[in-house]
Amino acid sequence: MTAPEFRLRTLENRKGRPLASRWYAPRGEPLGAVLIAPAIGVPQRFYRDFAGWLAERGYLTVTFDYLGIGESLPGSLRALDVNVSDWGRDDGSAVLDAVAAAAGDLPLFWLGHSLGAQILPLVEGHQRIARIITIAAGSGYWRDNSPQIRRQAWLLWHGLAPVLTSLFGYFPGKRIGAVGDLPAGVIRQWRRWCLHPEYLVGAEGEPMQRAFNAVTTPLVSLSFSDDEMMSAQNTASLHGFYRSAPKTMHRIAPRDVGVERIGHFGFFRPTLREALWEPHLLPALAPA
Repeated sequence: MTAPEFRLRTLENRKGRPLASRWYAPRGEPLGAVLIAPAIGVPQRFYRDFAGWLAERGYLTVTFDYLGIGESLPGSLRALDVNVSDWGRDDGSAVLDAVAAAAGDLPLFWLGHSLGAQILPLVEGHQRIARIITIAAGSGYWRDNSPQIRRQAWLLWHGLAPVLTSLFGYFPGKRIGAVGDLPAGVIRQWRRWCLHPEYLVGAEGEPMQRAFNAVTTPLVSLSFSDDEMMSAQNTASLHGFYRSAPKTMHRIAPRDVGVERIGHFGFFRPTLREALWEPHLLPALAPA
């Protein structure tokens, strides 16, 4: 498969920090614009093939790296003061502004993978979005995690994360094969969320629930029965926070689409284009 073409563009987040973004443009007039918000610790290059396919289908598609991740790493993670809420308010808001300006009157879609679906209520200007699409998204509450990772999650949150972050000044996830390297503020806030039964809403309180209540954009959720991280309960919990948004929920088993595995990251594999992208994603981009 030929690597899709894109244009690199450096944006400034709300605090003036540089963010790396990639812009995949269709050949003709675009049908709409899709902003892909990544999962935690996942660099934007992971979504390259999927973004290129969307561009081929006629959508201006934009990916980006949160501050401290991938091409948006300004230097040492030890010196970086940022948390997950900042990624939504400062980074997501700035990228959405840029994509909305480019889209003009075209429909604008927010496609959030995992964490990218959790931070949307913190993004300023989300009222501009025509539809939210969530992929493999759910609450991170560890007791609701799928059985495959529940024990690892206990060890991560009660041992590895606090100890290693204090030792290194950031979370060295790459060294232990967990999540990836993360700024200290990110892993500490995310840990606090994951230890609370109501996840980010429980940890942050009423202001966070009000932010979710303010989202009235129609939402389409694609989740997967073999997701090694998000159980059905995780998925139901997160989307339950979106009280005001009309929701269409799709829980897909690999056998339903004729494949052996999907998991937490598999949706974005090009080999699943015919099984998932065309029959399940394209309808979500159709005009209401």
